[in-house]
Amino acid sequence: LRGAPLSKSAISRIVGRLQALFSSWRERSLKAFPLMVLYLDAIALRVRIANKVVSAPVLVALGVGQGGQKEVLDLELLTSESTSCWSGFVQGLISRGLGRPCLVVIDGNKGLRAAVEQSWPKVAVQRCTVHKLRNLERHVPRHALEEMRSDYHRIIRAGSLDEGRRAYREFILKWKRLAPKVAASLEEGGPELLTFYSFPKSQWKSLRTTNVIERLNGEFRRRVKTQGSLPDAQAAERLLFGLLVSGQIHMRRIDGWRELNQISMAEAA
Repeated sequence: LRGAPLSKSAISRIVGRLQALFSSWRERSLKAFPLMVLYLDAIALRVRIANKVVSAPVLVALGVGQGGQKEVLDLELLTSESTSCWSGFVQGLISRGLGRPCLVVIDGNKGLRAAVEQSWPKVAVQRCTVHKLRNLERHVPRHALEEMRSDYHRIIRAGSLDEGRRAYREFILKWKRLAPKVAASLEEGGPELLTFYSFPKSQWKSLRTTNVIERLNGEFRRRVKTQGSLPDAQAAERLLFGLLVSGQIHMRRIDGWRELNQISMAEAA
């Protein structure tokens, strides 16, 4: 009957089928994926582990191919965002045939940054400029917040790499005097906050932040919010995978995708 509840055996069969699909998806070859840009980030979910509800990270890898298409390459719930966890996650992608990216876009997590360097030495890395701004805001006095934001935006919204570098130097000189912790935080990001300037201008907005994957994570969070906590790690992974394969989450091509071939040229330069 329409609307009749599913039996326990029917639910068990559905869960088993979804788990099998997820396992197969995680084992698929990535050798043919024409990777250009790789975004790496994590989403925190409340999950019951060892009879205790904890906040656990689901590591997510989103790739952008030569045609601008976005594809979630993998997701995995782990115990932390340590170097070893991120390294194992990234090595899993490589073992499935994923090629070296032209650019990796990440937040400021030290474990993630170390894992990227271990996996692809000297690969071009862009630090998320939105995450860095949030870090800066924690160190600036309230009355100087807007002034600091304005100075920071001159760095990341400049017309060229040279202009961005000049604004960066001016920021450091000024804020070392006004709020040393602000200057130190910016210096922690260093040149990796400006990597995007070496790529086509049409892609700057997409490449300077992890917003592409943050939006995906936002969709995940919105849909699991009503769940409270999830019963185990497998349930969390199945739920996120189910959202992807059901077509409930749509991902458009990256901005400036017609010029993606110039990314590999920029890396070579």
